[in-house]
Amino acid sequence: MPSAPIAILLVILGAFNVSPSFAQDKQGFEGDWVINTELSDNTDKQVEEALRAMGEKVDRCWFGCEEDRFRGGPEEQELYDRISYDKQLHITLDEPEYLFIYEDNYRRFVYTDGRSQSVSLTGLDEVEDFSFGHWEGNTLLVEARPRDGGFANETYRLIDEGSHLQVTLYIHPRAFSVPVEMVRVYNRKISP
Repeated sequence: MPSAPIAILLVILGAFNVSPSFAQDKQGFEGDWVINTELSDNTDKQVEEALRAMGEKVDRCWFGCEEDRFRGGPEEQELYDRISYDKQLHITLDEPEYLFIYEDNYRRFVYTDGRSQSVSLTGLDEVEDFSFGHWEGNTLLVEARPRDGGFANETYRLIDEGSHLQVTLYIHPRAFSVPVEMVRVYNRKISP
């Protein structure tokens, strides 16, 4: 028979449909992650596939392609590059703002409090990337609205008992008529 404080906690958690294991799983997302290239889709191949599906002519690489071949482009598409090319990711979950830090200290906030993004007509030159997310069970769903007017849907979940982070990306830049879809898998970085 659980003690009174524990019983009260279980009732409260049940009322909010939150289990102690879920709260623990949520914390498992925090920390440093490094891309596992063997388990991840190749970003360049996925972008090439989308370009071909759009009817674009893509030069073949006969002697091997340069890594990150399609990376770069307009400044307002930087978020797409960060989520699909950067090899390191740090996540901090601090309600209602989750902080994702990519390479070169690129910082991205994901808001979980239901706030909306608004832009005034006088501030069109100041539009910033905006991301919001919510939990469905042990899965973090993120929707990004990059500066170019496109969008990205991201699904984050822990696999292999929390040793890997799997990210499923559906990236749709405004200039693309076909989305880029891929799966990226990260290894948990263990500090020495």
